[in-house]
Amino acid sequence: MAIKVLVVDDSSFFRRRVSDIVNKDPDLEVVGTAVNGADAVKLVAELKPQVITMDIEMPVMDGITAVREIMAKNPTPIIMFSSLTHDGAKATLDALEAGALDFLPKRFEDIATNKEDAVLLLQQRIKALGRRRIYRPLTRTSAPSAPSAKAKLTSGLSPSSRTGRETATSLRTTTLIRATGKKYRLLLIGTSTGGPVALQRILTKLPANYPHPILLIQHMPAAFTPAFASRLNGLCKIEVKEAESGDQLKPGTAYLAPGGKQMMLERGGVHGRIKVLAGSADMNYKPSVDITFASASKIAGRDTLAVVLTGMGADGREGARMLKSAGATIWAQDEASCVVYGMPQAVAAAGLSTHSIGLEDMADAILRESGNG
Repeated sequence: MAIKVLVVDDSSFFRRRVSDIVNKDPDLEVVGTAVNGADAVKLVAELKPQVITMDIEMPVMDGITAVREIMAKNPTPIIMFSSLTHDGAKATLDALEAGALDFLPKRFEDIATNKEDAVLLLQQRIKALGRRRIYRPLTRTSAPSAPSAKAKLTSGLSPSSRTGRETATSLRTTTLIRATGKKYRLLLIGTSTGGPVALQRILTKLPANYPHPILLIQHMPAAFTPAFASRLNGLCKIEVKEAESGDQLKPGTAYLAPGGKQMMLERGGVHGRIKVLAGSADMNYKPSVDITFASASKIAGRDTLAVVLTGMGADGREGARMLKSAGATIWAQDEASCVVYGMPQAVAAAGLSTHSIGLEDMADAILRESGNG
């Protein structure tokens, strides 16, 4: 059965354009369109779509307000269309915090180098979200969830697992990790779709005196990473900044890879130094988790704890393989708490991760393993 999609935009041209792209895929079907957020809220209740594409700036009710209402009344996966500007970045981050799960540039020429790739990417994103259950977003007023009292080895599995068809590549969910006593020098976190909210959930739980530097690799456009780093810095006890070439790594500081570029670790100072390179045109991901992980394997090696969070594709698997060979510890987010179980699944299926951990428990596990728990 085709995934039902609701298209929301005040531009009739853009509604038609998105609808045509969606309907070209036999696995997708546009079941309705809305011209503003208020109409969208009503149609979601009536049509029960499985995915919504949403504009941000609309009359009557804007997209961010509509996301909040939809998530409160009829939670549904939502993809935001955004302009690649500073204001567009801030608005998109607000929408993700309100409950949207993904975003794409509104100008299709910014999505991919050719029209066919852009069309395929939008269809893939919709299908990926249409297959997933909703994972509740973090709001600024949300209280942190208490850690579980004991390991839940099979709780929170995907619908297919609950019906007895657990996939061979899905590890058991572990919510309480016993610290190994290993000493670390560096924490790496790589993510994509669903990553902004996942990173916020983890980083806001880390204390200001977290003992290691942190490198963050989030698939995100260049216009978005400065705003995202600034937002995280305002919410977290640790310092968060967009990485720059020459940054000397400091404990208790997280360095976000700049969008459209590659972040590498090189020797220098006590903990290492960051080198930022222009993103090669032939690279699928800019920034790439694989590239940062690979560089860290040569500098920090076994003294690294690397975590792969929610995201489409397999970026991070080969970098994790290099880290593993160097003696590093690799963890993956569990399937149940991922927006898209792609990147963590690739790492888990390759036998590189030692634990598959729920998002709500990831920060506590990191703190215990780092000696802060």
